Amino acid sequence: MMKRMGFEWNLRRLMADQDMYQTTDLVPKLAEYGVHLSREQVFRLVTQPPQRLSMDTLAALCGILGCTPGDLITVKEVRRQVAKPTASGETASVAEVPPARRVRVQRPQGL
Repeated sequence: MMKRMGFEWNLRRLMADQDMYQTTDLVPKLAEYGVHLSREQVFRLVTQPPQRLSMDTLAALCGILGCTPGDLITVKEVRRQVAKPTASGETASVAEVPPARRVRVQRPQGL
């Protein structure tokens, strides 16, 4: 097993704690902090964990929700299995896909 760090994005939960259930509720509040994002960008920010996030946006979210960056992002350890070498010396993937087979679908006799 190989250790790898991951994170949980808690924005939706923190919004619900503030009785904010629609992603569009954030658009005007972010604009008050000088962060101008489209409705689509805010939707992705709420529904998916961001891979990159500007510090201005992070600071605005913390100001809007009354929280710290540690409340928004929970860092956790993710265990990932490493491919092991086979007898021939090649590395096999952990979840090996079976080979594809060609099939022919036929209509039953008499129909």
